Amino acid sequence: MNIKDEFDTITAVATPIGMGGVGVIRISGDKAFDIIKKIFTNPNFEPRKFNHGWIIENGKNIDEVIVLPFFAPNSYTGEDVIEIQCHGGVNVVKNILNLVLKNGARMAEKGEFTKRAFLNKRMDLSQAEAVADIIHSKTSDFAKASVKNLSGVLKEKINDIRNQIFEVLSKITAGIDFPEDVKEPEYDYLISSFENIISSINSVLSGADTSNIFRQGASVAIIGKPNVGKSSLFNALLSLDRAIVTDIAGTTRDVIKETLDLGIPVTLVDTAGIRNEGEDKVENIGIEYSKQSLDEADLVLFVYDASQGITDEDKEVLELLKGKKHILIANKSDLVKDTTPHPEPLTSGEGEILCLSALSGEGVNELKQKLTAQVCDINPETLEFVTNTRQQECLRKAKVSIEQALLASQLRELQDLISIDVKSAILALDELTGELITDDVLNNIFDHFCIGK
Repeated sequence: MNIKDEFDTITAVATPIGMGGVGVIRISGDKAFDIIKKIFTNPNFEPRKFNHGWIIENGKNIDEVIVLPFFAPNSYTGEDVIEIQCHGGVNVVKNILNLVLKNGARMAEKGEFTKRAFLNKRMDLSQAEAVADIIHSKTSDFAKASVKNLSGVLKEKINDIRNQIFEVLSKITAGIDFPEDVKEPEYDYLISSFENIISSINSVLSGADTSNIFRQGASVAIIGKPNVGKSSLFNALLSLDRAIVTDIAGTTRDVIKETLDLGIPVTLVDTAGIRNEGEDKVENIGIEYSKQSLDEADLVLFVYDASQGITDEDKEVLELLKGKKHILIANKSDLVKDTTPHPEPLTSGEGEILCLSALSGEGVNELKQKLTAQVCDINPETLEFVTNTRQQECLRKAKVSIEQALLASQLRELQDLISIDVKSAILALDELTGELITDDVLNNIFDHFCIGK
């Protein structure tokens, strides 16, 4: 983006394109009110009041709309903002957008509305990133956790840590710059302060793994020989007919993935049945993909046919699971006769076998509970906030700097040298909140937004 374009008046559709009850076109910038006055029949705007009227072009009605005016700085972007709520048809929304463009606005880039909110100090960078997390969240729990960041919980915690560091730096600087009037702080004070700061940083980083699981989710692969009901189980867990199911061995030839919401996003992977390679080249490729999915999975569901029991082919597949976290599943329990003995553990180390029927649904809920316990054992209510990789890296940089300052204090080194590490820690936190950020990093963050947000 050119510098001269940085604060042009921008516009974009803020709702998904398609059939719907309402479509929203957003305008932000100095010309927002000038533009709407040219195309709207009722442009007598007052703060905190919406206006009803018609969008017109050359005296002809385009659509009946409601217009919401937001006067700077009391708007999402901090600029003058107009939101046009029209009927949600594709062509209606497109016609109004084109009309706004003709009258002086330009199309917004990805995330440009939120970027302007950040540049205009309406939010810090952690809050801006929370907007993207809310939009892209795959589960309700992650959306709730992201809302905490948007409300400023993480921002307040980081500012609290920064204030602790800044207080120490101020005392060191005062002692160095005004030695006749101010004594340098005692080293015991520095040691105690740096230890407290490190503890505060650790408290934020302690949720990093949980945050990453919430954000990235877990991968669960369904593995077994052909025709044991893997695709049926895949469909049953999703509660939809996503994978093709037949009684022909080798029906699934490719890897199929879908997201299952168990509190965190679980990527459920249906795979081709694993068996010795034959003449079918396509199936052989599918088998290799299955083995790759097995290696990459956080958890494996090993499925076999309960009506047949464990066969030599099943045991060959089980060999591939050594060292992998897995659940043993005896599928097709509806075909097991009353005289069939209840499955026992395969070996002393394999654990219990879960009997279920993907066809009837018996035992599927129990499997979901086991999945939740093994890969999703997270209580979102106990998570104060979530952090992303960039934020975690900034925190780790700050921690390393304070650890170096702590070591220097323990060694009674010159305090002007200690202050260098303390300043580095502040810069790392300023990078997290966006007080100090490069254009490349900033553009990379907002490139992950959608247009219109």
